Amino acid sequence: MQICNEPPRRCFWREALTLRDSVTPLVLGRVVVFGVIGMVMWIAYSLFKWDSILTLTPFEFVGVALGLLLVLRTNAGYDRWYEARKLWGGIVNQSRNRAILGLTFGPRDERWRSEFSKWVAVFPHVVRHSLRGERDLADTSSLLGAGERELVESAEHMPMYVASRISRLLSSALESGEMDKFAFHRAETERCALIDHLGACERILKTPLASAFSIETRRFLFAYLAVLPLALVQVVGPLTPLVIMMVAYPCLSLEQIGFDLQNPFSKFRLSHLPLDEISNAIQQNVLSLAETPSKSKRALQLAEVTSEEFEPMEAALGVRISAQTS
Repeated sequence: MQICNEPPRRCFWREALTLRDSVTPLVLGRVVVFGVIGMVMWIAYSLFKWDSILTLTPFEFVGVALGLLLVLRTNAGYDRWYEARKLWGGIVNQSRNRAILGLTFGPRDERWRSEFSKWVAVFPHVVRHSLRGERDLADTSSLLGAGERELVESAEHMPMYVASRISRLLSSALESGEMDKFAFHRAETERCALIDHLGACERILKTPLASAFSIETRRFLFAYLAVLPLALVQVVGPLTPLVIMMVAYPCLSLEQIGFDLQNPFSKFRLSHLPLDEISNAIQQNVLSLAETPSKSKRALQLAEVTSEEFEPMEAALGVRISAQTS
């Protein structure tokens, strides 16, 4: 799922013809089934030539009601998807804030900084796996050792275990006097916000749309598309299967989109949130922040060595080489 950065005209044709991230492969089989039903209805009509009492007028009114139901279902699914994206935006911000607080106001000890940044970077990965019902954390092997990964995987609630490890590191820094109380409480505030975002994501995951609404919508849609050929055969004749498929495709597509948007975390659903990319971005941000002081220290040492090399030349010439004269 990507935003099209090409010219609008090119974006239109590319998105109109692509099958990637499209519901077409998912609904094509159902569309063909309703086309077959239309074909059977037309063959039966051509053989028996009955006088149908059905006209298209009732279907026009029923179609309006069906369209409203499909739009309502799609909007409900999109609301869940968009809320989940905003919550993960909060996880990104809170993770960065927590990393900045810990690495700026925490101990200077390299071991502590490494442990702290590691667990902060692991947290979004663990949240992602937890929301997807996964226990295999093999993709965190670059951060966690085999023993640590096993401890996280065996925890009853993996994100809470990681959050507690981070809190213990902050608590030890406070007790040792290497972090002041203000920074500690601020970091704990960020932790609370992370847990709130996690809880909201779990609420979306564990509270799907009412199954009765989904069942009745699909039943209504099936009845509408199955009976519609009875009214079409006398109007369009042999084109009945084609017309039925043209009506079925947008209706079934909207219904499938609304269904897939209910669970924005599952990688098996259409247009799921790019949680892998978001988690990797957080990891990269946190680890690069942890490396900044060491890089700055090396740069300072290099500058000192370079300055020492110029000192004999400056003494011989009696000038400052590094100085700029106008």
